[in-house]
Amino acid sequence: MRVLTVGIAGVALTVGLMTAAHAQSWKPPADSQRCPSKWGAGDERGSGNHMKPETLLKAVRLIKTGETIELGHVLNDKMPISATRRWDVHTKRTFVNPQSNRRGSNEEIVLSEIGQVGTQLDGFAHQSIDNSHYNCFKTDEISTRTGFTKLGIEKVGTLITRGVLIDVAALKGVETLGDTYEITPQDLQQALQRQNVSLQPGDAVIINTGWNKLWAKDNARYMKTCPGIGVAAAEWLAKQDPMLVGADNWPVEVAPNPDPQISLPVHQIMLAVNGIHILENMKLDELAGKKVYEFAFIMQPLKAQGFTGSTVAPIAVR
Repeated sequence: MRVLTVGIAGVALTVGLMTAAHAQSWKPPADSQRCPSKWGAGDERGSGNHMKPETLLKAVRLIKTGETIELGHVLNDKMPISATRRWDVHTKRTFVNPQSNRRGSNEEIVLSEIGQVGTQLDGFAHQSIDNSHYNCFKTDEISTRTGFTKLGIEKVGTLITRGVLIDVAALKGVETLGDTYEITPQDLQQALQRQNVSLQPGDAVIINTGWNKLWAKDNARYMKTCPGIGVAAAEWLAKQDPMLVGADNWPVEVAPNPDPQISLPVHQIMLAVNGIHILENMKLDELAGKKVYEFAFIMQPLKAQGFTGSTVAPIAVR
């Protein structure tokens, strides 16, 4: 993939928060440059193909204490959410059964984009380059009123692998990176070196920006902008061949992009070009606070046929 670099020099510190260092533009590759996928023509699982028995066994060997750390936020009406999405829950009290034990029953009705709220895994049907998705499946050919016939989130399955936390906020000595700080490949490499950890193919790579601290406390700021990886960092991570890339912000990447002419390019780089899942809105305060940099990562998306993504509740076990 060819990358065009536009230089903007300088790094500023404002009230202890980092700000963007540079901007880098990006142009999507043609279908002929990215298809078929390295996993083969017609493949729908992308980086999920890393999930093999040996992957699970390698992850299990990392468990020493049995401690579990939850990485997903609670779904409720206090969570930040994109303006066009919704989360409406209505309690449905059904009845008390007439038998002698008087068994009562309650349920709920949920009106929501259940694949794209809260802590969420982005599937390959979620993003495209124009009309073309991962492995060059075309939107017009795979979308129906009731879901996608290809690339649905049900194809992902259970993911159990080695998880690696890259704590960029700690590297910079701040609780939260600046509102539009672009994480660079150098940031990632330096954080890994500081933690004495290296990446391996098939890892779940999790990036801590500190943005999680705004969750349900300052939702307007949380959703307006965010620090995250830029184009160069995304391309560097893709070369490490991860199973997924996640972060404690809403798009994983820096938003808005420093180049105003491109919109969330990391989504296309990861999902459409490289077939790597994105895990958004993670809860990383406990993991980062305990300095847990290597762990067994466990997650299973909803078996929602044809969905573009899934609300998830991932866990780290060490």
